[in-house]
Amino acid sequence: MTDLNHYSKIASELGVQVKQVSSTVALLDEGATVPFISRYRKEVTGSLDEVQVAAIRDRVQQLRDLDKRKEAVLKSIKEQGKLTPELEDKIHEAETMTILEDIYLPYKPKRRTKGTVAKEKGLEPLAQLIFEQSGVDLEKRAAEFLDEEKGVATLEDALQGARDIIAEWINEDADVRKKVRELFIEEGKFVSKVIPGKEEEGIKYKDYFDWSEPIKTAPSHRVLAMRRGEKELFLMLDTGPGEAEALSLIESMVVKGNHASSDQVKLAVKDGYKRLLKPSMETEVRLYSKGKADEQAIKVFAENLRQLLLAAPLGEKAVMAIDPGFRTGCKMVCLGPQGQFLQYEAIYPNEPQRKTAESAALVKYLVERHGIEAIAIGNGTASRETEAFVKGIGLPKDVLVVMVNESGASIYSASEAAREEFPDFDLTVRGAVSIGRRLMDPLAELVKIDPKSIGVGQYQHDVDQNALKNSLDDTVMSCVNGVGVEINTASKQLLTYVSGLGPALAQNIVNYRNENGPFRNREEIKKVPRLGGKAFEQAAGFLRIRNGENPLDASAVHPERYGLVNNMAQDLGLDVGDLLKDKEVSGKIPLEKYVDDEVGMPTLRDILDELTKPGRDPRENFEVFQFQEGVNEIGDLKVGMKLPGIITNITQFGAFVDIGVHQDGLVHLSQLADRFVKDPNEVVAVSQKVEVTVTEVDIPRKRIGLSMKADPFSDQPKRGGQKPQQGKSGKKRQSGQGDMAEKLALLKQKFGK
Repeated sequence: MTDLNHYSKIASELGVQVKQVSSTVALLDEGATVPFISRYRKEVTGSLDEVQVAAIRDRVQQLRDLDKRKEAVLKSIKEQGKLTPELEDKIHEAETMTILEDIYLPYKPKRRTKGTVAKEKGLEPLAQLIFEQSGVDLEKRAAEFLDEEKGVATLEDALQGARDIIAEWINEDADVRKKVRELFIEEGKFVSKVIPGKEEEGIKYKDYFDWSEPIKTAPSHRVLAMRRGEKELFLMLDTGPGEAEALSLIESMVVKGNHASSDQVKLAVKDGYKRLLKPSMETEVRLYSKGKADEQAIKVFAENLRQLLLAAPLGEKAVMAIDPGFRTGCKMVCLGPQGQFLQYEAIYPNEPQRKTAESAALVKYLVERHGIEAIAIGNGTASRETEAFVKGIGLPKDVLVVMVNESGASIYSASEAAREEFPDFDLTVRGAVSIGRRLMDPLAELVKIDPKSIGVGQYQHDVDQNALKNSLDDTVMSCVNGVGVEINTASKQLLTYVSGLGPALAQNIVNYRNENGPFRNREEIKKVPRLGGKAFEQAAGFLRIRNGENPLDASAVHPERYGLVNNMAQDLGLDVGDLLKDKEVSGKIPLEKYVDDEVGMPTLRDILDELTKPGRDPRENFEVFQFQEGVNEIGDLKVGMKLPGIITNITQFGAFVDIGVHQDGLVHLSQLADRFVKDPNEVVAVSQKVEVTVTEVDIPRKRIGLSMKADPFSDQPKRGGQKPQQGKSGKKRQSGQGDMAEKLALLKQKFGK
């Protein structure tokens, strides 16, 4: 199939024009990235968005892979001397890899089988005679093939050999395989049962101990759960339709008449189905259902990741970050507005040390010394206790105290990137730094962590790892380039995801920055070793230089359009700086005047948007969130409580919410809204702040049921309008003078007040 045929097919599938597809593929083949194409080549593609461009990229690769396989199949059959014009046409017309492999199956080199053994005994003519089902005298004709030397001593030996050959013909018939495959998918079921004796050990799979549901409608999370249970040897999993139904379908396609020969064909059908076709179809359908489940799970994961990466940043403020704990204390770091490390200390405000006074004094001293504007507290062990301590020590009211999701911080702290940045600090200090930076800019910090470790996925270790990686990489790249990257402060990890760069060029940028100081303009980026014209074209528009020599360097206007913006400014009698400052003036630019062969209205509108809000962060503004005071542990919960929470993860069956008790609660799909909800993403997003009602508390199994309905108990007896109940807090015990007090005195002496 030519590329033009591919373009037509893709255009039809995506509902776009052939020209849009061909132009997009041309850009991709030249090395352009998805973010660059969708942002800076709208006139070329007809304003296709990132999703459409990525879909074209993936589909054209699938079709090209299919073409390569067709070439290999044609070569193999031709070498066997069996390629006919009709067969060649069928191979060229195959639209999927499955259809192609069905066509190739009879010609595929295979190990020695019952059928090939029967052919070696000379029984293929008998098989052909039987399969024709013409009503011949079967016993008489079969007797002609008896040959003791070949192992055909009886009539049954001859008939059995012929049936073995027929069974393979049926198994290799493309039409039969197509129909049986459709039957498996449309009418087949997953049947899951517990392996006897594994009931207690595999209790987490209790829902699937005796479970059955259609393959066609089984949701992703249940498919992956059953497969995992089978893999861990707790469940037995069967797939497929009823045997009688399958045999009836095949017989309707290959059995003719009602005589001795057709009876033999029926026997061959039954044997071939059980021995060959059913196992083959089970494998195919398992792969098919797994692929669908993977696709849905990866989609959910990618969307959750996008929402988490694009969470509102606090911005450039001096931050104190605390990694809370009990016995080992709280690790505390102070960071400058750009996230630079300033100081590390440890405090012990919680049990068992309970050095409250010394800890409070040290925190207050460091807040004053470093001009701390916000305190980030990790949401792990001792988080609520540490939050209560910090809020109770009398800090200035303008110092924000924020709970931060620390999922993945420990992964980062042990990573090569963390060791490279902080070689002299241990894991706990690096973890605290990560918590603080995550508050300042979630995107910049989270890109340092393997997305699978962030905690927003569903069965992430069970899905196709290559497909997962590609999807998550696309998501991270989309988010990074959508927000833009400050080249003078960005980490190597963040720069790696900028369009056109990658790890090597990202490191070269950091090295250049370290040796030559900050970049003064975008043109200087070209001086980075090995960063050629193509990489510059792809990356420049996404790299920002705040307070650079050219005011446009802080915007998303691509350098290739600087001349155009200069013309706009000159036509208004202004310089570019004034044009950027005056939104009213930029709004009066007659865009139609600047349309030419290269630049159309889509690009001009994008430029105008940038002129009215140059370099604006597209993420939402940061809002402080507070958990319910006094509700710190699962034991503090009561059914009917209304509590504030934060969405931490979204699945097909609902959303998980952090309510500050070290165990996320589940809002089931049916409890997300007062209306029917098919997809949780319709109503919630990761990091969204919500109010929930506690509907169930199962302390032994650490399960919390929540609802976002106005009245989750409307179908139950009224509970008397319970109000959220507050947990009890004991009076803080003050500790005496200790080593922390001495340390504080030394710090004051060393650094001053």
